Amino acid sequence: MPRWIPWLLGGLMAWGSGTAAPSLVLVVRHAERAAEPAGDPTLAPEGVERAALLAQIGIDAGIDAIVTSQWRRTQETAAPLARARGLTPQVVATRKGELPAHVAEVAAAVQRLSGRVLVVGHSNTVAEIVKALSGRAVPAPCENQFGWAYVVQPAVDAGGSAAVMRLQYGAPNPVCGEH
Repeated sequence: MPRWIPWLLGGLMAWGSGTAAPSLVLVVRHAERAAEPAGDPTLAPEGVERAALLAQIGIDAGIDAIVTSQWRRTQETAAPLARARGLTPQVVATRKGELPAHVAEVAAAVQRLSGRVLVVGHSNTVAEIVKALSGRAVPAPCENQFGWAYVVQPAVDAGGSAAVMRLQYGAPNPVCGEH
């Protein structure tokens, strides 16, 4: 892990600490998934490695809460960090055809939390969750990209705006469409 990631996250965390709402939200897509089982795949070996790296980043960042979907790949991505920090992830279930409702439910769940929060989503939810939390549009990960992490620093006051940064962690992301 680049040495600047914990330093950067630590600086951002100090900026918004002391409020009832989250002081920092880290939004990632689940790690690389295996092909089987088809309906709810586990993580592939490279996904297990990425999840372990995410756990180290989350430990260094002092993550206090985790939000995932009900799917195995999001829960397995968060599991190493949850074990290390003694956290029980909050599960916000997805429902087919109800993406806007799911995004709103995740954003509401995050807003009820305090401290530093990790959200593990999917290729079609990550950008929408970041936008719901920050008001800022960000590029969505392509189907073959698993290494983007969006750091959302909520506005300090009601009139302010949220800060969003996109960082890469783990193995480099391929160009969209390449394998």
